[in-house]
Amino acid sequence: MGELKLMKGNEALAEAAIRYGADAYFGYPITPQSEVIEYLSEQNPYERTGMVVLQAESELAAINMVYGAGASGKRVMTSSSSPGVCLKQEGLAYIAGAEIPCVFADVVRGGPGLGTIQPSQADYFQNTKGGGNGDYRNLVLAPASVQEMCDFVALGFDLAFKYRMAACILSDGAIGQMMEKVVLPDQKPRMTDEEIKAKYPWAINGRKNGTQHRIITSLDLDSAKMEEHNIHLQKKYKEIEEKEVRYEMINCDDAEYVFVAYGSSARIAQKSVQLGREAGLKVGLLRPITLWPYPTKAIDALIKKGVKGFLSVELSCGQMIEDVRLACNGRVKAEHFGRVGGIIHTPEEVLEAMKKQIIGE
Repeated sequence: MGELKLMKGNEALAEAAIRYGADAYFGYPITPQSEVIEYLSEQNPYERTGMVVLQAESELAAINMVYGAGASGKRVMTSSSSPGVCLKQEGLAYIAGAEIPCVFADVVRGGPGLGTIQPSQADYFQNTKGGGNGDYRNLVLAPASVQEMCDFVALGFDLAFKYRMAACILSDGAIGQMMEKVVLPDQKPRMTDEEIKAKYPWAINGRKNGTQHRIITSLDLDSAKMEEHNIHLQKKYKEIEEKEVRYEMINCDDAEYVFVAYGSSARIAQKSVQLGREAGLKVGLLRPITLWPYPTKAIDALIKKGVKGFLSVELSCGQMIEDVRLACNGRVKAEHFGRVGGIIHTPEEVLEAMKKQIIGE
């Protein structure tokens, strides 16, 4: 049994990184995720576990530090909020091309541009569709509680190293700032250099037999090999789509209409389900936990069971709705409801949107 504490989501994420045995965190402060680096600095994890915490001079510097440390097989992470993640996209594309495992958290605020420091979910495209240049994906986990902010650090690292790619923990200002009880995991030891060499033969660890061991980047490849490398990446992504989809269904067994929501919107939509059921409506909730890979097959299965329509509930002008509609493929109605500018929808207005846009009341 782990330790029970009352923590902010950002603090739980930071503490989970220490307890996972992460080697380093490189970051830069930006609201509403500054508590991550503040907590790590206050905890001084180098004294606890040997974990390095460094505030870089910029987001660009931080992601390239992650790139370098990750290439040596170290368990490294960073975090930021929406404008800062924009600045990290070049490094994330390089990380994808070189197949470097790492974890990054995006505690989303409003935009476009500098926007507002209030909660938003408008970074869905930025993280699920790649963000940087080229054909690549990031694993994307969407926590809906402080407990999941903690739990998804370990899950993110495990998946990142399993598939040699970046794993994103896509949170928002509400989840990052709220306080809830959280059960923290027991402390894991950091891996030794010898353990890293034995477990990750791809990692940079000095010269071998007089030959330099290095990560291959796109600059090392001619056109034919570059095509081969991209085909290899797409094959890996296809495997992930088959094996790593995660989601939660609430009251969907007999549902005729289903809310689709993640993160803080899912918490609100869950109350909307309760209110709808009390009013005699057969409504349910599909909560994607992985935003990529997306639970397309879960939506397909619900349609085959008789679900008549879906309402995508988002703190955005409508981004996830595109994946919902792709899954529906025109067979049933799929519409979007959202609030922006830092305004958070209420369970009552979410239910009302379902009635008007999907049920037709």
